[in-house]
Order: sequence, then C-alpha cells, then structure tokens
Amino acid sequence: MKHSFLHRSLSVALALFVMMSTLSFAFEKHFCGNKLVDVALFTEAKGCGMEIPSNTENTCCKDEVDLVKGQDQLKLNFQDFDLELQQFVATFIYTYINLFEGLQEQVIPFKEYSPPNLHYDRQVLFETYLI
Repeated sequence: MKHSFLHRSLSVALALFVMMSTLSFAFEKHFCGNKLVDVALFTEAKGCGMEIPSNTENTCCKDEVDLVKGQDQLKLNFQDFDLELQQFVATFIYTYINLFEGLQEQVIPFKEYSPPNLHYDRQVLFETYLI
C-alpha cells in the first residue's frame, strides 16, 4: 500500500514539474514614481489614475513587464528518431503495457463447504487430551 501511494504521488509530482517547467507567464507591474502600485499576473496591471494620455516623456508612472519563459525543448516528434530507436521505443511500450496483466483468480474448492455441527466436545467429554 505504501509503495503504491508513494509511486502515485511521485508520478503526479513529476507530471506537475514537467507541466510547470514548460509554462510561460508574465508579471505586469505599475509604478507611480518609485512606489509599486499594482502587480498583475495574466492580466494588465491597474493604473494609479495619474497617467498622461499623450506620449510625453514627463510622466511619473511607468509599467514593467517581467516575462518568465518556459522551456520549449520538450517538443519531440516520433518521426525525428531513426528506425532503430523507433523500434526500441515501440517494443519497450508494448512490453511495458503487457507487463502488468492481472493474475488469474484463485479457485478455492472448499469455499462453499460448511463444517458439520458439533453438539458436544468429545475431548472434554472423554477427558482425552493430546500432549
């Protein structure tokens, strides 16, 4: 039971690790002067209301975007492998799937047998005890 739980939890953790390592996202920050006003993830940061709509350089507010880029090296194509490696991978998958077949059900011939009813204990009745 412990091995099965440990195996499942480790598999889920590794799957989440792979998923999170390939995920890209951006943090947007809005500064008013030197003071951080708002931070947003996946959306635009809300302004402080002091932005000047024109494109002048004299604004006290600024926006920063920090991009956290995930890796994209996990994109593999089965066709990129040579024939020998394709055969190995196909054979490995086939044998791994067939490795965990269920066991045959054990047949217990006396499962439905009920023992005879005992009305009295003969050993105690005749005071015959095995030593």
